[in-house]
Amino acid sequence: MNVQKDFEVSQPPTDTVSDISFSPVADFMAISSWDNNTRIYEVQQNGQTVPKAMITHEGPALCCSWSKDGSKCFSGGVDKIGKVIDVASGQTIQVASHDEPIKCAKFVDGTGGMQNIVATGSWDKTLKYWDLRSQKPVHTLNLPERCYTMDVLFPLMVVGTAEKHIHVYNLQNPSVPFKQLQSPLKWQTRVVSCFSQGNGFAVGSIEGRVGIQYIEDKDQSMNFSFKCHRENSNVYAINAISFHPIYGTFSTAGSDGSFNFWDKDSKQRLKQFPNFNIPITATSFNKNGSIFAYALGYDWSKGHEHNNQNMKTQVFLHATKDEDVKPKNKKR
Repeated sequence: MNVQKDFEVSQPPTDTVSDISFSPVADFMAISSWDNNTRIYEVQQNGQTVPKAMITHEGPALCCSWSKDGSKCFSGGVDKIGKVIDVASGQTIQVASHDEPIKCAKFVDGTGGMQNIVATGSWDKTLKYWDLRSQKPVHTLNLPERCYTMDVLFPLMVVGTAEKHIHVYNLQNPSVPFKQLQSPLKWQTRVVSCFSQGNGFAVGSIEGRVGIQYIEDKDQSMNFSFKCHRENSNVYAINAISFHPIYGTFSTAGSDGSFNFWDKDSKQRLKQFPNFNIPITATSFNKNGSIFAYALGYDWSKGHEHNNQNMKTQVFLHATKDEDVKPKNKKR
């Protein structure tokens, strides 16, 4: 446990965590890391974690995602390939490939023909949809730039690339963007995350700022942005944004080493947590929002000269309290 009495994940990755993903049905958590592995843990009722399986790449693992039924977990990496593990059997197979590293991946399980489909975004400036039963992509879409971040809440998918491009997709018509826009923020995009209601998304930048963006034209007057993860003249990157699956509130975490819970509708900060003074590189809520996972480790935001070999990678599980994540009444 740490100062907040959060539970530390046992046998964590040995290098910086790139992604955390919880199973939508079971108490399993996947963690991708720059140590070339995506690890799967069982999270027990008492907060303890038990390592269960591992997907290994020939380079850093950059992303992980669970299928809707929780039976499979996808992992993509710098080795330009994507693999899926069958959790019950432990069998791993390659299901995706790109010309450059796979930076982002999400299962896009939905209705109709969108079952067992994984979307992958790469630095090769393409977005590909893969049917797990086939070796070839179902669709290949060209992106304006390298893919940096993506999120899915069926039927909404949001993809953020270099040069601040954002593409919004309706997965019921997955081969063409529903909308193409520029990030409302001035600087490079680090993360996009879909609202729990599926009617918009949040975008975070390297300059300690978050944009709240609605999809429909009629809702554009509700868009706004705000500053966070700043201290005096120091400005830190927003590394992760996660939405609570029940309440629709959200977290931000940054290079400063802190995380906060926010309510976008009342435009209030719900809870500010102590600063760990080690960058937080990835976060995720579990299926019902009772657990908030966050990873500490160097994020390279200050270059190699600030890489401290003694800074160990840690992942913690925070038991959320209702008063910290429930929406507040709007200020009058």
